[in-house]
Amino acid sequence: MSASSGQCPHDPFREAREKDGVLAARLDGEIIPMILRHEEVKRAAKDWTAFSSDAPFRVPIPAEEAVRTVRQLPIETDPPEHTEYRDLVEPTFNRPKDPEFQQRIAALIGSLLDAAARREAIEIVREFALPLQSLALTHLLNMPETEAEEWISWGIHVFRDNADGGDESKKGSVLDQYIHRQLDRAAASPGDDFFSDLTKATFRGRSLTRDEMAGFANLTFAGGRDTVIQSIACVIGYLANHPEAIAALRENPKLIPTATEEFFRVATPLTHIGRKCPVGTEVHGVPVTPTGRVSLCWASANRDPAAFDHPDEVRLDRRPNPHIAFGIGTHFCLGAHHARLIVRTLLREIATRLDRIELLFAEEHVENEADFQRVNGYKSLRVQLIAKL
Repeated sequence: MSASSGQCPHDPFREAREKDGVLAARLDGEIIPMILRHEEVKRAAKDWTAFSSDAPFRVPIPAEEAVRTVRQLPIETDPPEHTEYRDLVEPTFNRPKDPEFQQRIAALIGSLLDAAARREAIEIVREFALPLQSLALTHLLNMPETEAEEWISWGIHVFRDNADGGDESKKGSVLDQYIHRQLDRAAASPGDDFFSDLTKATFRGRSLTRDEMAGFANLTFAGGRDTVIQSIACVIGYLANHPEAIAALRENPKLIPTATEEFFRVATPLTHIGRKCPVGTEVHGVPVTPTGRVSLCWASANRDPAAFDHPDEVRLDRRPNPHIAFGIGTHFCLGAHHARLIVRTLLREIATRLDRIELLFAEEHVENEADFQRVNGYKSLRVQLIAKL
């Protein structure tokens, strides 16, 4: 959504999607064909033999060899290994289905909104969305809320938040040190938290190695951080520009589930993800060498008019909504339940507690690549939250 209007921004992939279905983009020092059409992205995402995730450090685009030292699990593996790894942590990521957990997230969001509404203004990205994401994660991982203080200090992206001018590789090292400190603590005195679960888990009849434990934890902290933060910011930015949407949600709470899915579709905070081709192939005429990568472009797929009627419109009641902002198939996002709960609860609490949101300042976050520029949330969003009388 555009920071200036609260509408969907220009679709940078439209022309290539309509013409060839692929954009040969210069990314990471190589030409990576971006698969753009909804059906073709879905098909590729489900075909791990041709488009493999067994590519340590190279599933994200840009690649992360310089900023982390362990393979992220389970995302950088293929079945059957992926399925077995995923089963180990699925109980943690299913916690948002529990009613008691949902009540705790509602209380958290309500408290943060009330505190923000008492201020004359609040910067949403760093002063609201970042604390909300971090505090909600403490509940997911069954950790004390006080842990969020350190997580907040890492910034919007654990590897690539350069607001303080810090070195990216050092940021990765800070995360590594934290993870190993927690794993040491859990091994010495296990409890009921996420790190303790990792120290107690077994894989194919053996304990997890330290690198495997760190791989799970690294993805947990890195994978759902900036994406959730920007989803929260996009929701608030849209509602600030469309006060009628708050009224609609207040008058008809049944809109909240469909609105939640629509916000994920139009925001699509993760533009794309990489897949390695084990053998040489061709994507709509663009050659890919053995071990070369392709991009599954979620952002383009979620604007494909073949799948969505008037895709550049925000429709809070859009149904059906086959968006793939969380991916699809084997690698469907582990954190999807948690992210959905946060946004769904945020919409409900805003409709319940706020009269309106006044936009004071907005600066878009733009991905600037050689072959495309994409508005991807906000660099800064300052608003005033007006509580209901």
